[in-house]
Amino acid sequence: MNDPLYQAEILELAKQGRSIGRLESPTVSARVDNPICGDRITVDLAITEDRITDVGAKVQGCALCQAAAAIIAIESIGTDVDQLTRVRDSVAAYLAGTTAEAALPWTRLANFAPVRDARSRHDCVLLPFKAAANAVATLETVNS
Repeated sequence: MNDPLYQAEILELAKQGRSIGRLESPTVSARVDNPICGDRITVDLAITEDRITDVGAKVQGCALCQAAAAIIAIESIGTDVDQLTRVRDSVAAYLAGTTAEAALPWTRLANFAPVRDARSRHDCVLLPFKAAANAVATLETVNS
């Protein structure tokens, strides 16, 4: 593939994203669909003492969506649950061009640099981050 959106790093992450799998007993889960392109993702989070201990996902989407899910699964283990919302916002700002690469919380997110010029593909990258943040938001409901 010669499309700059699908560089080797994205394709390798996408391969990892396809093989994540759902968690058997997640603390919280959230599903987000993109009706425009048909991408769909469910993110499962196992959480102990406000820290993410495991991530599961079912990704039915393009390589960009799969790669984003893989980054979440790799980077979020051990982090505070609130970080997922901050990461979602950072990725959205980075894709929009309002935040520099140096401000990204996880270095692997810089692999999405070619997507910045493809506005129609921003949602493909953001979908897993939205699902993860939505899962965290349901945590408040579970704990109340």
